[in-house]
Amino acid sequence: MLDLAVLGLLDEGPMHGYELRKRLSEVYGTIRTVSFGSLYPTLRKLQGAGLIEAAPTSSSGKSRVPTAGRGKNKKPYRLTDAGRTELAEMLAEPSAASFTDDGFGVHLALFDRTPAAARLRVLEGRRRVLEARREEQRGAAGTEQHSEISRYTRQFTLLGLETSERELRWINELIAAEQTRNNPSQNA
Repeated sequence: MLDLAVLGLLDEGPMHGYELRKRLSEVYGTIRTVSFGSLYPTLRKLQGAGLIEAAPTSSSGKSRVPTAGRGKNKKPYRLTDAGRTELAEMLAEPSAASFTDDGFGVHLALFDRTPAAARLRVLEGRRRVLEARREEQRGAAGTEQHSEISRYTRQFTLLGLETSERELRWINELIAAEQTRNNPSQNA
């Protein structure tokens, strides 16, 4: 999912690795923190695949991308035409990773560029993940009532169950809104 996140951000414009990491934290920070140890190998892989490239420099050899005082040797990256095509394909054909905790947040942040049918597939896939999680949590909460566990452990399990149920309600609202938006004749 880091590939999708990086391509999505570079679709907004060229960025240095430092700026990419900062934007990843701003956009996806509640989901996970991206280390330079995972970002730079991803950038090299995407560049090797021809999906991103070094942004052009001016005739003076300076980058056209502001460095924000982060040093002179920072290499800015930008999306290539192949990268734009790959991004569009990734958004149109979401993988099962788009339904996970990390993947869903990345894909959700790119919903404005995701085709309607793919948005609905992502939301429905996320709903299935949450329903399975909720059932596991219900089972654990029921089992815990009869076991000798800490009341705090039980409360933590109930919090997880409540969180899953709340997210399921939200997902169901988003699905209903998508279905209404995609098929307005259902409201007539």
